[in-house]
Amino acid sequence: MPKIWLDGRYYEKEEAKLSVFDHGLLYGDGVFEGIRAYDGRVFRLGLHLDRLYASAHALLLDIPLAPEAMADVVEDCVRVNGLADAYIRLVVTRGYGDLGLDPRKCKRATVICIADSIALWPAEVYARGLTMITAPTSVNQPSGLAPQIKSLNYLAHIMAKFEAINAGADEALMLEPTGEVAEGVGENVFCVKGQALRTPPGYAGILRGVTRDAVMEVAREAGYEVREETLTRYDLYTADEVFLTGTAAEVVGVARLDGRKIGCGQVGPVTKDIMARFGELARRGG
Repeated sequence: MPKIWLDGRYYEKEEAKLSVFDHGLLYGDGVFEGIRAYDGRVFRLGLHLDRLYASAHALLLDIPLAPEAMADVVEDCVRVNGLADAYIRLVVTRGYGDLGLDPRKCKRATVICIADSIALWPAEVYARGLTMITAPTSVNQPSGLAPQIKSLNYLAHIMAKFEAINAGADEALMLEPTGEVAEGVGENVFCVKGQALRTPPGYAGILRGVTRDAVMEVAREAGYEVREETLTRYDLYTADEVFLTGTAAEVVGVARLDGRKIGCGQVGPVTKDIMARFGELARRGG
């Protein structure tokens, strides 16, 4: 059972509780990060914390810990839970308030750190590749809440996941409101044509993932061409390979999209190479 760090104390899983008046629960008012540890070392913690504090700043949310203190919390939570490989969920909510929307009623943010294991899909799915459908639900419009903010309001992505489940697929592809490719339910999207990797640009309606950036680095180091550019479903349908990247997912290939085989309908050689290279990067500390 994981021990949960909550506002300066560790609690057993069953004892870690929030008030029903916390605005993270009432309004989705807060931010979070998903972070990995490999062999006891937290992967790119500084980049995750940079994004967490930037998201909070954009929401006028004051985090009551300095970044250095937050880093200590994350590393200690991994140690206290005795984990070598871990998935860490860092959550900051607006805190305890009342039933009104006024954030000034919340006097102090709530901070939570959870370290546990995670497996989005079994090993055989990584071996055969995901089946995906295009979700009717699009990502949120960038003209509203900026997609770079990793907020607690993930309802559009949850509905897209339901749409995949109801269609018997492993995962869903989400589009921009204009119809271009955005991302998976919780992952960034890459397509491969020859030796070139393409992924939607960071300024589009996507969350720019830490794993995404790491994959782009190892791909360029390996000699692949990497381009950030607008993609359509046609680009994915006709690609040699498609794969997803994310902190929880790591790197996972796509075998079928909307009933169409991607390439040969199996995890392709470039995807396998990127999977191996990212794994090596993660194990050596990134």
